[in-house]
Amino acid sequence: MTCSPTWEEIMEKIPDGQTAQDRPDIAARVWQLKLGAELKDLDEGVLGRVHARIYVVGFQKRGLPHAHILVTLAEEDKPRTRPIIDKMVSAELPDKEKNPQLYETVTTCMIHGPCGAAYPSAVCMKDGKCTKGFPKPLSEVTKGNVAGHPVYRRRRRAAGVVLINGKEYDNETINQWVVPYNPYLSRKYNCHINVEVCTAITVVKYLYKYVYKGSDKAVITVEAVRGEESQTQIEPNEIVRFLNARYISPVEACMRLLDYSVQGKTHAITQLTIHLENEQMVTFRSSDDPAVVVTRGKHTILTRFFELCASEATENQVAKSALYLDIPKLFRWDKKAKRWVRRKRYQAG
Repeated sequence: MTCSPTWEEIMEKIPDGQTAQDRPDIAARVWQLKLGAELKDLDEGVLGRVHARIYVVGFQKRGLPHAHILVTLAEEDKPRTRPIIDKMVSAELPDKEKNPQLYETVTTCMIHGPCGAAYPSAVCMKDGKCTKGFPKPLSEVTKGNVAGHPVYRRRRRAAGVVLINGKEYDNETINQWVVPYNPYLSRKYNCHINVEVCTAITVVKYLYKYVYKGSDKAVITVEAVRGEESQTQIEPNEIVRFLNARYISPVEACMRLLDYSVQGKTHAITQLTIHLENEQMVTFRSSDDPAVVVTRGKHTILTRFFELCASEATENQVAKSALYLDIPKLFRWDKKAKRWVRRKRYQAG
């Protein structure tokens, strides 16, 4: 979801002659309200019953913010068939006569490009190809997963020319340039909302890189040579480098001043370690006592799970029929005691 500078809530509040970029405080407030409304829609089951959800807000020096949201649906609501996927995600132009508002939003916010050989200078082009994979192949039906995503239905339209954002497109193949979207969300929020069915767990890593990678930056340091040596090694100072080269956009600054969150999740995460017997990872300092270091890795999350399964204690019997993945739902990990403790409410908090 990307913040739109033409949202009515923004346009009504900024003075004449100014844009959303001129009033980042207004843009930040409206964005926070819109994002909260969309997250509420998702939690209330617009796409299905939500089992878990995480989101991050990115800026990328482009002024207005955007959010990446990963929604994990309950097993019974996961889109596994063509009809359900087609109902949830569309990659085609809507009917202009039946859905004029949706058509306006899609043609304004959900058309990629143009790019390709005729537009080598487009921002998405690299080594002569579109990094986003456009134009997408035409397909009469939705097909199975390819690299974690389905091949969405993109049917051929009638011959002719269609004018979109001042550019002429071939109406017959225009669906090749449509960014996948959900009709309900696009119609309601009137902005760029790319909705995809994703099956790859690596999407979590993709989301959180936005929080930690920071903006693009480059540092050049010029220092006078000290002494007679012609080659002087400059000691890197990571703290000074970060302070001098970091970039915070106006909207991001306003969001942080207003104490708006740039990430969120519905569940606490417990990392379940995996290791071979007696090959667990042990961290230590060079000054630590070797006798203490040897015993430090004796108990791990995994070995304690095995002990839990072998336990005859009444409160631990449920672990015998549970998978390792399900243990955090029934037990919590006590870091200080290094053992699993049965949850009183029998659910992850």
